[in-house]
Amino acid sequence: MLRTALTLGIAPEAFWRLSVREWRMLTAADAGAAPIRRGDLERMMEAWPDD
Repeated sequence: MLRTALTLGIAPEAFWRLSVREWRMLTAADAGAAPIRRGDLERMMEAWPDD
């Protein structure tokens, strides 16, 4: 699971803070979901910056 988290770009300390529900959401295969668009990602990064 930690290897998968690292592949997804989740740092180990963030991995250990995830709830089971969050982990399942991050790793669930959802064929109907479209990938996030760059503009949406940039807006989210501005709204919730990593400190």
